[in-house]
Amino acid sequence: MSMNDPLGDMLTRIRNAIGRKKTKVSTPASRLRARVLDVLKSEGYIRDYSQVDYDNGKSELEIELKYYEGAPVIREIARVSKPGRRVYVSVKSIPHVANGLGISILSTPKGVMTDHEAREQNVGGEILCQIF
Repeated sequence: MSMNDPLGDMLTRIRNAIGRKKTKVSTPASRLRARVLDVLKSEGYIRDYSQVDYDNGKSELEIELKYYEGAPVIREIARVSKPGRRVYVSVKSIPHVANGLGISILSTPKGVMTDHEAREQNVGGEILCQIF
C-alpha cells in the first residue's frame, strides 16, 4: 500500500494511541516527522521520541506520549495542509489556535516551527497541523 500523506499518518497514529491511553506509539521515520516531533517536544506536548534503526535499513520513531493527571496533554491534533489542498499563509495571516492556547506547526523556509516562532522571525509558510 502506498502512503500519500506520511505526516497525516503519524498524526493519526498519535490520535489513535491517545484514544486508547497508550504511553508509546511508533511510526516510520522521516526528517519531516522528526522535525514536527522536535516542535511537539519543545512545546511540552510529548515526553520524548527516539529513532530505532533495524537491520533491513528501515527505521522507526518511538514516541512517548504525555499525560497529566490521567488526561492526555494533546486534546486535539488535526492536519491542516493535505496533499490534495495545500494551505500557505503569510506572516500576517497566521491563525491563532484556541485563542493562543494551542499551536500551529508551520513548514517555513527557515525550518519547521510553531506559529509564534514564525511571527517572531517574520516568516510565513505551509501550515502542517494544529494542536490544542
